[in-house]
Amino acid sequence: MSLLSVSRLTKSFGGLTAVSNLTFDVPSGSIVGLIGPNGAGKTTVFNLITGIYRPDQGEILFDGSSIVGLLTHRIVARGIARTFQTIRLFQSLSALENVLAGHHCQMKTGLIGSLLHTGRQRREERKGIATSLKYLEYVGLEGRAAQLARNLSYGSQRLLEVARALATAPKLLILDEPAGCMNEQETTRLVDLIRSIRDRGITILLIEHDMSLVMRVCEKIVVMEYGLKIAEGGPDEIKSNPKVVEAYLGTEHDW
Repeated sequence: MSLLSVSRLTKSFGGLTAVSNLTFDVPSGSIVGLIGPNGAGKTTVFNLITGIYRPDQGEILFDGSSIVGLLTHRIVARGIARTFQTIRLFQSLSALENVLAGHHCQMKTGLIGSLLHTGRQRREERKGIATSLKYLEYVGLEGRAAQLARNLSYGSQRLLEVARALATAPKLLILDEPAGCMNEQETTRLVDLIRSIRDRGITILLIEHDMSLVMRVCEKIVVMEYGLKIAEGGPDEIKSNPKVVEAYLGTEHDW
């Protein structure tokens, strides 16, 4: 059963078609990779799914309902969270405060309760802090709660973005270049984390240029070039697809 279904998705900017007639499914409980050379349209697809852009045509179904036209915060409330290719943390806030910002959408206290600092609001705040600390521990950032985001290493900032996204309690986690600038040891830990997140029942869609990571972690891979889907299948199919080798990987590649 597909948690996310993208059908005939098209988006142009001026005279440039960034995504053209794109169709693919993300099965519930799977890890799906979206790959392709720079400029293929991958991040545009993510921006369409998360409501940053609205498609010129096509449909996006999430959990059986259309999300086209919904505002980003409504899409988050439906159960889609994401990280970004360029880190977008609150750099002057602590790691804990960054995760709390993600958890905020799960809190039920309204404006009046927050202003009056009611008992319910205080209980929710304590619960939110405890939950956020668990997410920091889960991604490997235990003991870093009080550190400002800007003082964390690049790899740790990537993990903090994942923790903040998880704090929204998503059904689908979208990861945009999660291994960017990570060393080999950090990438290995990330592979384990991605698998662990999936094992917790969260479906994952990711863009990644590290082909070793993609082949290790993804059950299904969609390949784009110039806004078009040129291939789709399991890792072994993608490895042997001549269109992928020619368009994306070249004649020399290391799996």
